[in-house]
Amino acid sequence: MSTASPAAVRNALNWFEIAVGDIAAARTFYSAILNAPLGEPSSCGEGSMVLLPGNVEEGVGGSLTQSPQLKPGAGGTLVYLNVEGDLDGVVSRIPAAGGKVIVARKAIPPHGFIAIFSDPEGNVVGLHSLT
Repeated sequence: MSTASPAAVRNALNWFEIAVGDIAAARTFYSAILNAPLGEPSSCGEGSMVLLPGNVEEGVGGSLTQSPQLKPGAGGTLVYLNVEGDLDGVVSRIPAAGGKVIVARKAIPPHGFIAIFSDPEGNVVGLHSLT
């Protein structure tokens, strides 16, 4: 019998990793744009990772991951970070932190709003908020 929470079972996605080449710089960038402290890097096999804010027990979790098997850059999988209630704030912090806004706030009725940016290493990442 599974011990996963009902919310975790319903999510099609349960984990994601954003590939980075410089874990310290990526941690600084994502902490700045999300306006949230991120933990120190931890070892994961041949690389290291920093967990992104979230509650894995209640659904989806993810990390910034530096590993020889992962390469940062555009053209890969697009993940959306939940920035509920702070989409405009996050988008406004991206340029000063070293990223580039690709798609500013855009309505996707009835599912809320999105924005898309590239981080300093070229990863393209989405942002989502219902409001």
